[in-house]
Amino acid sequence: MKDILIAFVRATRSLFRRDIFWHLLWPGVVSMLVWTVVAVLAWVPVTDWIFAWVGGWSFVGSWISASDATAAITLVLIKLAVALAFVPLIYVTAALVVATIALPLMLERVSRRNYADVEQRRGGSNMGSAWNSIAAGILFLLALIVSLPFWLIPGVGLLASVLLTGWLNQRAFGYDALMLHADAEELNRLRRDWRPQMLLLGGGSALLAYVPVINLVAPAYAGLAFVHYLLERLRQDRHVRGVTLLDAAPSNLQQTSP
Repeated sequence: MKDILIAFVRATRSLFRRDIFWHLLWPGVVSMLVWTVVAVLAWVPVTDWIFAWVGGWSFVGSWISASDATAAITLVLIKLAVALAFVPLIYVTAALVVATIALPLMLERVSRRNYADVEQRRGGSNMGSAWNSIAAGILFLLALIVSLPFWLIPGVGLLASVLLTGWLNQRAFGYDALMLHADAEELNRLRRDWRPQMLLLGGGSALLAYVPVINLVAPAYAGLAFVHYLLERLRQDRHVRGVTLLDAAPSNLQQTSP
């Protein structure tokens, strides 16, 4: 937990660097503008379609048609669910833009200043990052669609959104944060060994998507936090392994000496 808080603190410090801030801001702004236009154009047909779809459920339709009040309550819940659904859609769009474009640029700047001692072994690639981000985005959207009927239950939509976005963060940003510095073995092992902590880091970052104004930089800020967290893990991992190899060396020499 302490290491996660340190990553957030370091990401906050990097947030105000002039060569970083623009890359934090523009993906969220572009994503929000795009989805705002979509929401304005599609709001009425989407909510009407969902209302008709829900009304066709055998165990709900009779309750909705029982009175005007139940129909009105259902329509309000549908509108709230649709409004909540736009938050992760905005986030996932911005996160994919960050993962493929903005984060590699920020990674280069942050690593040069804060992790110059960590050797670059380039176990990942821009192509690998793109495919990883696309796969993460598709899986996220499929899970989001499957979970939508449960969003009519108050509170479930927010919980599902945070959990799914936290998973998206660790899947997309975990690769990008390490692709430049880790070798292929380190890239896979560290993401596997630290996945629970990465999910916690991703979930904490996901909560920022629901804070007005801050949500504009939330996806890129999450990526920045993953850069700090995983590069520090990589630095410590290499230090421990280096010390282990040094400790093992004298015993190997004794075994081979006459």
